[in-house]
Amino acid sequence: MTSRIAPRVLVYALALTGLAAGPPGSVHAAAQGHENHDAKPLALASLVTPPSMNVFRRFTADRARMIEFYGDVLALKPLATLGMPGGSQMSRFQVGTSEIKLTGAAAGRNDKSGAIRETTGLRVFTFFFPDETMVPARFTAHGYAAPAFGVREGGTRGAMVRDPDGQWVELVIAPGGSADTYSQLEIGLTVSDLDKSRAFYREFVGLDELPPVESVLLGTTKYPFRHGTTTINVWSFGKGLPANTYTAGIQYVVSDVALVDERARAHGVTITTPLGNFGAGLRTVWLGDPDGITNYFAQLMRTTQAAGAR
Repeated sequence: MTSRIAPRVLVYALALTGLAAGPPGSVHAAAQGHENHDAKPLALASLVTPPSMNVFRRFTADRARMIEFYGDVLALKPLATLGMPGGSQMSRFQVGTSEIKLTGAAAGRNDKSGAIRETTGLRVFTFFFPDETMVPARFTAHGYAAPAFGVREGGTRGAMVRDPDGQWVELVIAPGGSADTYSQLEIGLTVSDLDKSRAFYREFVGLDELPPVESVLLGTTKYPFRHGTTTINVWSFGKGLPANTYTAGIQYVVSDVALVDERARAHGVTITTPLGNFGAGLRTVWLGDPDGITNYFAQLMRTTQAAGAR
């Protein structure tokens, strides 16, 4: 016998995963059956139900300034704010089918993103825009210095700025693109060992590895890994750098989180938060990549098993 999740809890779980803003059928896909374990193992990326990933960001700056920056200055689409356990809030912004999820840092934490070349972790969010004149105008209208755009790879122009809490943001001007161009989200990771990190995202997560790109703005080689409209860029400036794995991480919405947990244990991947329920409607496992960068996997659970049911 099973009992259905209350509609309010289901909506809350959908919003946490980003499926509330996802494509038609994504909720259904997230609740499908499990992989045939006797068949050839599927790449974990094949379990990701939306055509994208989400990112989360923990901050210590004033919330109003963060909302202004991502909503008014970057002009990202705002989504409903969620109340979180402990009384905190999650502010959410949509990029295509991806979400940027902003929550306040835990009490006593004052971690900052850190310099791109001097700190490992999730260092850069990259957003795409059609017009170079509108972006600086929004920055100056809200009291920020106008971004200094320069030549970037792929025939685009780009600028590096920081959000109010120090997170690096890359602004890319790609005029004449399709709607899909501006629905892209790129996530930049500074890592200590390229071989280990590339193997993690290619072989464990199962993302598509694209040809390397010489980054003009960063002065290094980027190794891109893509799922749908989200690209994870991996680069390195050497070993022995301090790490910041707290302020930002990656979320995957999957159809079988227990399988992710099983694969992580089998491959010796670091599990930072064990498989378990987040409220009544969400089941998650939090993993660390070779540098401890958070990759957490979440499954929407449409029904819960009644106690003692068979």
